[in-house]
Amino acid sequence: MPDDKVDMTITLGGDGTILRASSLFATSKNVPPILSFSMGTLGFLGEWKFAEYKSAFREVYMSGAGLNGRSSLQETLNTSLDNGISGPPVNSAGWSSVRGKSLGATRCARILVRNRLRVGLFTPDRKPVGGSDAGRLSTDNDGGVYAMNEVVIHRGKQPHLAVVEVFVGGRFLTEALADGMIVSTPTGSTAYSLSCGGSIIHPLVPSLLITPICPRSLSFRPLVVPSSTPVTLRLSEKNRCREVEVGIDGVMVGQGLAIGMEVRVWGEEIRTVGGAWYGGIPCVMRKTVGMGAAADGWVGGLNGLLKFNYPFGAAT
Repeated sequence: MPDDKVDMTITLGGDGTILRASSLFATSKNVPPILSFSMGTLGFLGEWKFAEYKSAFREVYMSGAGLNGRSSLQETLNTSLDNGISGPPVNSAGWSSVRGKSLGATRCARILVRNRLRVGLFTPDRKPVGGSDAGRLSTDNDGGVYAMNEVVIHRGKQPHLAVVEVFVGGRFLTEALADGMIVSTPTGSTAYSLSCGGSIIHPLVPSLLITPICPRSLSFRPLVVPSSTPVTLRLSEKNRCREVEVGIDGVMVGQGLAIGMEVRVWGEEIRTVGGAWYGGIPCVMRKTVGMGAAADGWVGGLNGLLKFNYPFGAAT
């Protein structure tokens, strides 16, 4: 879907709905702002309750956050790049000139820019896999597609553990014998990776999380690396299965990973060029008051939804 044709994406549902919305722009370097309403079973990523829809739309519309796509969010997102979450924009893209309509610079929509990762699938001779046979991993000019949560390789229905060679920054790290491997973003750290014992990472930390799925060695622990560090997962020749499955944000791709093939993962770079911003998934957040506002929704999600460090037998 061309990102320049959409001003804003609105989701009604759970976290899977947000992932589905972001997947529509899997080959786009820019994603329109996402306004998400939590109507699912968990809704960790859904910032707004549906009962607040009037307030949410008012904050966005009156601040001009949805006007002219990214240009109206420019100043807001520039602040986001520095502080992780936005403060008042310098201008409201023309809304301040509409008497009685603008909420002013102190009532702007707040934006959290979530990092994505870029995934590429390569043949044993290190050529990118593209075309219709690759399914969602069809490559663009830069190679690969973007993911909001994670990329997973898994042995699937095969009876034997997968043997995966792990490279970090181009250097060999280890040979993992496990059900599979996960490389996730900070946003994805509270998804599949968390169920596999991975660390929880704040969405403002630019990083990649490498998590093994049921490894044979108990000493293989999850690793956190800078988002600028490329990670490669190669199916070893020692593997007893013909191929393993590859999934992006919970959706299996048509092309499996055969022996000698590899999945390359890069953290997305969020930057500004000539006053225009590129990269990331801008999510409209609630307006909060006080210090540490950037962590408010995230901390509230850990406490209220994931029941972080909840004592046994405590009342819900």
